[in-house]
Amino acid sequence: MDCVEEEVDFNWEEYLEETGATAAPHTSFRHVELSLQSSFQPGMKLEVANKGSLDTYWVATIITTCGQLLLLRYCGYGDDRKADFWCDVMTAELHPVGWCAQNNKTLQPPEAIKEKNSDWIEFLIKELTGSRTAPANLLEGPLRGKNTVDLIVVGCILEVRDAFEPNVYWAARVQSNIGGRLCLSYVGLNDPAYDMWMFYLDTRLRPLGWAKENYLSIKPPTGESMKLYLIGLNSEWTEALDEATAKALKSPLPLEVFKDHADLHTHSFRPGMKLEMVSPKEPFHICPVSVTKVYNEYYFQITVDDLTAEATPTCVVCHADSPGILPVQWCLKNGVGLERPQGFESQDFDWADYLKHTGTEAAPDVCFPNVSIQHWNFKDMWLEAVNPLQPSELCVARITQVKGRLLWLRLEGLTKPLPDCIVDVESMNIFPVGWCEANGYPLTHLQKTVCLVNGKYCCSQLFINHRCFSGPYLNKGRIAELPKAVGPGKCAVVLKEILTMLINSAYKPGRVLRELQMVEDPQWNCQEETLKAKYKGKSYRSNMRIVRTADQVSEFCRRVCERLQCCLNLFGPTIVSDKCPENCFSQTKTKYTYYKKRKVGRPSLGENAQDGDMTKPARRRKKRKAIFVQKKRRTSIVGYQTTESPQNESFEEEDRLVLERNPLEWSVSDVVDFITSTDCASLAKIFQEQDIDGQALLLLTLPTVQECMDLKLGPAIKLCHQIERVKVAFYSQFAN
Repeated sequence: MDCVEEEVDFNWEEYLEETGATAAPHTSFRHVELSLQSSFQPGMKLEVANKGSLDTYWVATIITTCGQLLLLRYCGYGDDRKADFWCDVMTAELHPVGWCAQNNKTLQPPEAIKEKNSDWIEFLIKELTGSRTAPANLLEGPLRGKNTVDLIVVGCILEVRDAFEPNVYWAARVQSNIGGRLCLSYVGLNDPAYDMWMFYLDTRLRPLGWAKENYLSIKPPTGESMKLYLIGLNSEWTEALDEATAKALKSPLPLEVFKDHADLHTHSFRPGMKLEMVSPKEPFHICPVSVTKVYNEYYFQITVDDLTAEATPTCVVCHADSPGILPVQWCLKNGVGLERPQGFESQDFDWADYLKHTGTEAAPDVCFPNVSIQHWNFKDMWLEAVNPLQPSELCVARITQVKGRLLWLRLEGLTKPLPDCIVDVESMNIFPVGWCEANGYPLTHLQKTVCLVNGKYCCSQLFINHRCFSGPYLNKGRIAELPKAVGPGKCAVVLKEILTMLINSAYKPGRVLRELQMVEDPQWNCQEETLKAKYKGKSYRSNMRIVRTADQVSEFCRRVCERLQCCLNLFGPTIVSDKCPENCFSQTKTKYTYYKKRKVGRPSLGENAQDGDMTKPARRRKKRKAIFVQKKRRTSIVGYQTTESPQNESFEEEDRLVLERNPLEWSVSDVVDFITSTDCASLAKIFQEQDIDGQALLLLTLPTVQECMDLKLGPAIKLCHQIERVKVAFYSQFAN
């Protein structure tokens, strides 16, 4: 058997499951959390149509946000939340404060509070004084309802602080926006070689016009980019800037983009001070550096120590919170190697001797207020990280070491491996698992070892024939979602993968695990594998003997199909195109009696049903007040009236929900009852905590569920399936 590294689709969930590895918590990436926030902020005021009173409006306050959903409270209700209501910013009639006056519309309080105040004009003046109104461009036009990060569109112009002169700025154009990670090009320079990648929260970025307002210089890029001046005359740079500015001012970038930018703190550094720093050019080691210039109370310049005569200085502008700056002796105290300065003669570097030799002083600890703060304890966890030598590339990365605020990352999948790179815990060049996929950006990942079929321990592809009869244990709808083939590869690996798929396609995975344990033959050449399953929040595992040689694969597949009472060709080396040789898809559940003479029934999903009872439904509890009815097998869950469904009913029909009450009238407790009755019962507490009633439930979508409930993609999709069932039932029963 030959094994080679081959490029295959990478799936984080599968990789973490296979290796037992752990992803770094999403909440640890503060810059990503901020990028997902709504542009609307709690406390903002706006004008909204009065419920039940046509053509009249009143001022409301934003209580909280959830994606494009806003929870509003009419002004005048004070702390009374009983009349709070959700609305979708994309469909509701919302306007900035002052819109009614400009458009001759009536502004009057809701009927329920009309008598609470004798002078509503005076009330509004007090209410609006000092408050923040929702920006008009977020309530109408192309930017309506967008998250903060989505306000930055391709072609926008920002100002970028020069990398080597902190008092100098120049305009840059957004070439792409990947989840807040911006590719920028200098205005007047159309050369991709000089493009920069920065997260939108980087303190180097400012709105257009910021430098002029703060009496700072506006000049083309300097320092190492001095050669840029040779490309065009200063007059050409100025013309390009004037043209770009004129266009940008017609559709300016909303200032909300910069609302989360961190304020700079003053520093205590003086010229000549020594410290340690992650190398600015090659962030794979830490080296001695010196403060060579202090610009003002916010910025200073650091130069990497190099004692060689022909040295070209490596300089970088820093501020008090710059990542990677460390006090003298930090490496010694943390057991980390310190790179000797170039040209330093002694093989053993000692800070005391070095300071004496250079006649300098160490920067005092007061200059490093955040250095001792340790945020992470996530050694061996996984994330996605920028390749420091190729900023456009993001890689699968593992945290190999954690020291104080610093993380050592091993980037996987690179053609030429790099040493572990060092980043600060709050670096905006690291991202949670799944970030690239969520933003449609390529991720450089590990190469997967694939076995070529040329030996007795390897098998060719095994096919899953979706049209074949699935038997009483397997859900035909889930089977239809599986890939059509698995393999080639090692027999045990391919079979384990396909069995795992079948288990997770079962009505009751635990029952299928037990059935598979019975598939065995003493003459088989087997190896023991652990199979896992999850059902209703519980995990199940079972050891099973799986054949190892190619000549036994076909018989093994046949025995499994027999045990699961499905068509012998449901999976195996035979591909079924139009018509199964067993003629199985013309059979119904009651007629299909290949393996057992009695009627085969689908296992009950009732909580109280015994695994061995295939036909007797669970007894229903006495209902309190039914608000929904699900057309499905009879269960013991409160609020359901169910019937047995024949095998040949469509999956969609089988999953249809029939409601006895309009979900628009559901209270929070009604919503909680519904969620509790589904396979998402573990999430019911979230609905209770966030006061989600029927109206809010119908407004939920996959992005808002992920964002507001902090759910991974799998559970979010599962929950949205249940919400979608309510929506379908609502439209079919009550929309008219």
